[in-house]
Amino acid sequence: MDRIELELYLNNLLEIGRFKDYCPNGLQVEGSRRVGKLATGVTASLAFLEAAAEWGADAVLVHHGYFWKNEAPQVTGRKYQRLKTLLANDLNLFAYHLPLDSHPEFGNNAQLGARLGLIADNRFGDQDLGWIASLPMSLSLEHFTATIENELGRKPLVFGNPDTELRRVAWCTGGAQGFFDDAIAAGADVYISGEVSEQTMHIAAESGVAYVAAGHHATERYGVQALGAHVAEHFDIEHVFIDIDNPV
Repeated sequence: MDRIELELYLNNLLEIGRFKDYCPNGLQVEGSRRVGKLATGVTASLAFLEAAAEWGADAVLVHHGYFWKNEAPQVTGRKYQRLKTLLANDLNLFAYHLPLDSHPEFGNNAQLGARLGLIADNRFGDQDLGWIASLPMSLSLEHFTATIENELGRKPLVFGNPDTELRRVAWCTGGAQGFFDDAIAAGADVYISGEVSEQTMHIAAESGVAYVAAGHHATERYGVQALGAHVAEHFDIEHVFIDIDNPV
């Protein structure tokens, strides 16, 4: 397929114009005009790019790309090595940050919710990035965090009484611990995100609302996989998800 066709399709599907983001969304680095093999991953790290090039990808699609707000503009060191790998292998780099978090079907929140059996009935937080749902029946925090551990394959960091009964679950993947107060205001009994900050423990203790830090990488593996699989089926191209594990 044609790179321009893929770019237009992704930009329209993810409605990138709706978001005020910290980086450009869409095609960040131009490569081959023809795209027959697409590799997806969470972050466009050097290890990911090298694995994608070895597989023979024409394009890579990630959640965490480049050119972040307030990032140093010089092309040196780590940035040079990454860009050199992209250009040397004629790889297109597509990156979608907040649009991929938010998408109702292929987004990180949608995909994480599906794995945890959550059906969102409302949104909250900046740009409505947080999601919240009611459980079909109440569960203890201990039981629910065991489900998270089983689904994500890693033990989460949990603040809260294990015996607390949960009915309303809020979540926002990645580094969205700053939405904790918004989740509390939305009526959550527990809030799930990827990372944790120093004040998170105190907010949980003083509010009585539990907090689960399930891993930035771990919570954001699923959106880009779902999007890549959709694109591959829609355009009849090859797709592979390359997981460069990250304990954060």
